[in-house]
Amino acid sequence: MRETLTGRTTRLTAVGATLAGALLVTACGGSGAKPAADSPDAKITLTVNLFSDFGYKDLYAQYHQLHPNITIKENRADMGAHHQNLHAHLVAGSGTADIEAVEIGQIAGFQGQAGKFVNFLDHGVDKSQWVPSKTKPAGSKDGSSLYGLGTDMGGMALCYRSDLFKKAGLPTDRDQVSALLTDWNAYFAAGRQFLAKSPDKKAKWFDAGSNVFSAMAAQSPQGFYDESGKVIADSNPAVKQAFDQVAGAVKDGESAGVAAFTPAWDTGFQKSQFATVTCPAWMSYEFKANPPADGGTWDMARIPGGGGNWGGSYLTVPTQSKHTAAAVELAKWLSAPAQEAWLFKNKGYFPSDQALWSQPDIASFTDPLFNNAPTGKIFSESAKALNPQPLGAHGGDIGNVFGNGLVSVEQGKATPDKAWKNSLAEIANIGG
Repeated sequence: MRETLTGRTTRLTAVGATLAGALLVTACGGSGAKPAADSPDAKITLTVNLFSDFGYKDLYAQYHQLHPNITIKENRADMGAHHQNLHAHLVAGSGTADIEAVEIGQIAGFQGQAGKFVNFLDHGVDKSQWVPSKTKPAGSKDGSSLYGLGTDMGGMALCYRSDLFKKAGLPTDRDQVSALLTDWNAYFAAGRQFLAKSPDKKAKWFDAGSNVFSAMAAQSPQGFYDESGKVIADSNPAVKQAFDQVAGAVKDGESAGVAAFTPAWDTGFQKSQFATVTCPAWMSYEFKANPPADGGTWDMARIPGGGGNWGGSYLTVPTQSKHTAAAVELAKWLSAPAQEAWLFKNKGYFPSDQALWSQPDIASFTDPLFNNAPTGKIFSESAKALNPQPLGAHGGDIGNVFGNGLVSVEQGKATPDKAWKNSLAEIANIGG
């Protein structure tokens, strides 16, 4: 699942689709009697509101096969509109879907309304399925409730074009690339070498400054918030250093300057306009959807700077759902280990279920899209090396502001210093 600049973004589609395995028979017994509305066999429709493609279509069909009386209707909206609508519907007391997805950069913003969601701890959910950093922001502050079930997470890697590396005299073997790009200083230095020696002058070192910044910011012990929930984006030296390093690389010509998750970004993949992409697991869809027209090959190495997490989401069940019990069972099933493992192997969404990280079919998984790179091992090691950050209510919004600031540098509309100051002024108006 894709993410915003700090969390999960996809190509945002405002489209609804009924995905219920229409070819499957839905007869409920042979007596002809209509089940009571509260009967387990009553025919019901569960609505699921998402902000991107979570890869659930085939799983819906499987679930319908197991529960022929249940039809699932999925709706998608723009990331911002989705979360704004959820807030508004919770306040109004009506209007939510039976299941609502919440992005990791937004989940802490619903803690004050935890009572308006089903407490999964009352429905047999064991929090130890996930690491504490996944469950903490999706529960009440006293730990007595859990209102979000973890779906995927954004273990990080560096995706690189081995053919473009070879032309520029850089190593192509993924272990050698990992050894070369151990930290971000080495990464940007290699970018300068790439620009100087590559015969293909249309290709830049990375796709978008916002994507590199998101990866760097996700690795520091503290990001945009401290443990008390206070915004520290303006005073955290790690955030300022990441912004300055990326802005400097932009000024050095390393960025292709294409806004992430736009048609121009797709074209950048297709026309080989960049040699590296900081890629969390959920981003693999973009590589599948936009193969290089020149036949170039992508590979995958460890992310500079060590582990980290960029993105991930949750499933919630608002208490105003008309089918609470059925919605809870569907949410539990979609986030269960078997389904999370299937989503990784078939859709590329890395599981947040920590026990799966050591399972042989996950840890040894390879992906032909990335020259048979051991993606399971790479993302598992990144997740295990994760240094969890404190999250806040507007983390996604703050990340977007910094990303847009870097876009203004790429477009020549602001100097790095001016872009930083503009970003801080905008963040000051967001709130805590």
